[in-house]
Amino acid sequence: MEEKKQNNLSVLLDYAGAYKGLTFAGMALSALSMVLGMLPYVCIWLVLRDLISAAPDYSNAVNISKYAWMAFWSAFAGIAVYFCSLMCTHLAAFRTASNIRKQGIAHLMKTPLGFFDNNASGLLRNKLDSGAADTETLLAHNLADIVGTAAMFLTLIVLMVVFDWRMGLACMLAGIVSVGALFSMMGGKNAQLMAEYQAAQDVMAKAGTEYVRGIPVVKVFQQTVYSFKAFEKAINDYSAKAEHYQADICKVPQAVNLTATEGSFVFLVPVALVMASSALNAGNFIQFVVNFAFYSVFSAVISTALARIMFGASGMMLADTALMRISQVMRAPVLPLSHKDLIPAGNSIEFDHVSFTYDGNDHPALDDVSFKVDDGETVALVGPSGGGKTTAASLIPRFWDVSSGTVRIGSADVRDIDPHTLMERVAFVFQNDHLFKTTVLENVRAARPQASETEVYEALSAAQCDDIITKLPDGIHTQINASGVFLSGGEQQRIALARAIIKDAPIIVLDEATAFADPENEVKIQKALKNLTRNKTVIMIAHRLSTVVSADRILVLENGKLIEEGAHNELLKKEGKYAQMWKEYNRALSWKIGTEKEAA
Repeated sequence: MEEKKQNNLSVLLDYAGAYKGLTFAGMALSALSMVLGMLPYVCIWLVLRDLISAAPDYSNAVNISKYAWMAFWSAFAGIAVYFCSLMCTHLAAFRTASNIRKQGIAHLMKTPLGFFDNNASGLLRNKLDSGAADTETLLAHNLADIVGTAAMFLTLIVLMVVFDWRMGLACMLAGIVSVGALFSMMGGKNAQLMAEYQAAQDVMAKAGTEYVRGIPVVKVFQQTVYSFKAFEKAINDYSAKAEHYQADICKVPQAVNLTATEGSFVFLVPVALVMASSALNAGNFIQFVVNFAFYSVFSAVISTALARIMFGASGMMLADTALMRISQVMRAPVLPLSHKDLIPAGNSIEFDHVSFTYDGNDHPALDDVSFKVDDGETVALVGPSGGGKTTAASLIPRFWDVSSGTVRIGSADVRDIDPHTLMERVAFVFQNDHLFKTTVLENVRAARPQASETEVYEALSAAQCDDIITKLPDGIHTQINASGVFLSGGEQQRIALARAIIKDAPIIVLDEATAFADPENEVKIQKALKNLTRNKTVIMIAHRLSTVVSADRILVLENGKLIEEGAHNELLKKEGKYAQMWKEYNRALSWKIGTEKEAA
């Protein structure tokens, strides 16, 4: 366990980078401040000694003022040094948390885009952000306090020897009992409970996010009670773990810990009573009284020191769990990079015996698929749901890497093309394209940040967005989804098309681009698509077969296999799967609501 903590601490300090030295400086200053903070107690002992020795003529206690000033300045110096310690550790802690977030985001930027399909963005953000926040307390306070408390206990041992080791040991008994109680709460097998507690917290956060996002569907279908069960279960699991840890694990040890630390004086009294009679007989009762008075005051320091140990141990546990959650993000698969950095010779697309299986699945999503899309050709991917259409399209821009075979653009393996070059070659339009909560201008510019306003206007016009811009209060400078400005699904899709148009990539991937459009918006989207795809290599996925009739070629995918290929009329003549789908599609178009008699 100690080795694991040391390793985690080393990893955490590595995130501090150049600020690591500030952490060590803060710990050293904390140790110094604790030592300085002990000097006033020594001064108290000296004052008591002089007063008792000079009694009843207290005018002979001439050094009391000197000792008082020594106590004041040492206490002041201790506070000042501790302030400097916290400044160092806080600067290092904030920089470390910032570096964790930056490195985490930088790492996620290197992962395949398909990774985010199976990993909720909210959960990833929670792991990274809350994990970084949990490390701040350890670095800003706990480490310095642990080192300072260690220095304090070393000073205690020295003072035990210098004054009276028996009374000193009696005071330390409270510490021994407290440490034993803390270990029973946080050590051994109980250390794993914190990880389980944090895991339950993650599950609850994820379930809560899904529940809130699904409220419109829940309310429409009146499934509130049923849909709440998953969220309720997550809350109950989290509550059960928290209650188990507090009631079953911590209740008795914490009671013992608080009793020992807050009542440390109780350990001192029996020892003092035993020593009093021998002090009287030995004739050094005055020295005994002075020592007893010192340790009576000094025993209050024990509870402060042990409280810092408890918070420090808690901080270590939180940091261990936080680093485990952060490492889960940092272990996300990274897209392998080739040093070849090939430049595609053209914009053709070729699948050469491609197979792909998602992690955790036994059945391949694509199984030995081969086809070629010539430069400037429009090819449609159709087929039953789950046939592999979206998977095939996602392999072109390397959302995933193939399990076997090769995907090429312009005769170059996509794995040997620099990711930035590859992304510049491909533009995407999905059925649920996301618009950022910012202006229309910045939403379109997301594809090409250096684009001028004039170019943005031209792209929006080509995407049939003129009517949208006209009705917005501030035109392209209007912020979307704010101040009552909301767009329909079809309108959002047209702005997404403007984003793709301004990118002007030679390869276009369309995934159900008209899926959520009403008839009026669909007409405009179709016009926008013509502007977008003119003289481009196009891969389009569609369930509405009427949108693919004019495609140069149609590829029919079923169960991960390419079963048919050809133009619309050619496939109809074959009377195969596509012809069957076409008949069903037209039958669906002619379907209408009517009475049972009319239907008959």
